[in-house]
Amino acid sequence: MSSNRRTANPATKKKTAASKSQRGAAAGPLNLNHEQLLNSLPHPVVVLDPDQYFAYANAAAEAFLATSSTMLKRQKLADIVAFGCPLLALVDQVRQSHSTVNEYGIDIVTPRLSAPKLVDVYAGPLSENHRYTVLMLQQRTMAQMIERQMTHRAAARSVSGMAGILAHEIKNPLSGIRGAAQLLEPDLSDDDRALTQLICTETERIRVLLDRMEVFGDERPLAKQPVNIHDVLDHVRQLAIAGFARNIEIIPEYDPSLPAVPANRDKLIQAFLNLVKNAAEAIGPEADNGRIVITTAYRPGVRLSVGGSGPRISLPLMIEIQDNGPGVPDAILEHMFDPFVTSKTSGTGLGLALVAKLIADHGGIIECDNEPGKTVFRVVLPMQEHPSSSRNTEAI
Repeated sequence: MSSNRRTANPATKKKTAASKSQRGAAAGPLNLNHEQLLNSLPHPVVVLDPDQYFAYANAAAEAFLATSSTMLKRQKLADIVAFGCPLLALVDQVRQSHSTVNEYGIDIVTPRLSAPKLVDVYAGPLSENHRYTVLMLQQRTMAQMIERQMTHRAAARSVSGMAGILAHEIKNPLSGIRGAAQLLEPDLSDDDRALTQLICTETERIRVLLDRMEVFGDERPLAKQPVNIHDVLDHVRQLAIAGFARNIEIIPEYDPSLPAVPANRDKLIQAFLNLVKNAAEAIGPEADNGRIVITTAYRPGVRLSVGGSGPRISLPLMIEIQDNGPGVPDAILEHMFDPFVTSKTSGTGLGLALVAKLIADHGGIIECDNEPGKTVFRVVLPMQEHPSSSRNTEAI
């Protein structure tokens, strides 16, 4: 009876063994432990013990939280992140359900971070001990964060557009109220005449406020032409020094090679004058070391679809207004460009909202980095396109 079993040639076995030996010698021994693998990841990874103390943090987590692993192991998660951070509730959910949970678009705020960081979080129990929780954070890219801000701003802009319509409708009966008060005034006693004058004064104040609100409902395209951004900033600087910023040092740090901006010059002056005035008011008239730095630079532009347009545009021109005031309160930081949001007791909350609208009308964006003693408003704008442009505007 014949057999189907094949017998390997001894020479072939030796050749195969020799080949494997040569490959192993060429590759070298590979001895990786868990810590080496986790430290090679670009994303922050931490492990929390049952009491939510940090049991482990990889190198990326140390950099993200700006704290060494040794210091982290002495603290709880609640000591690191701000009160009410969604990350705390996420950890509780994992511990109760003993299952993996993903959460997207969480703002992480810690005392060591100058600004909130937007992350996606992957959380789950440790396979070896379910009482421990593993967290991996994936920070959003700059483009994703900007797109998110633009989405929120678009919603705010819709609301402000509605406010503009209401403002227009309110002004008509308001004029009637003021006219009636003026007609009554001649026939009244001195005491009653003071009341009609109060009506006229207050209706005028409301009218001025409504005029400012109507600007937000103006969706007409701007008439643009090539504008030298440094001419605009120098004009703003001169106005500030001659008026509201007499006691403040305003330092220009310009990149003279910047190309022109497709813009409405008057609207840009209005926007940057508001930003410089906001910085001066934050510093205050009593400060003896007030300092505002106006910086321009060329940055490879993040490509974005602005205003729902089809092709993505590049925003390579950066203008920063930096002041050494006390900073923006954390409570309003996320919504500071929305209408009627302000930290000033006498403010209307329309200044920064108007700036955001004007910059958006130019196809740009504005963001704020904030920490005590340093606030930076950063504007990025498109440049005037020329067929022979030698600038590289590829997306980062």
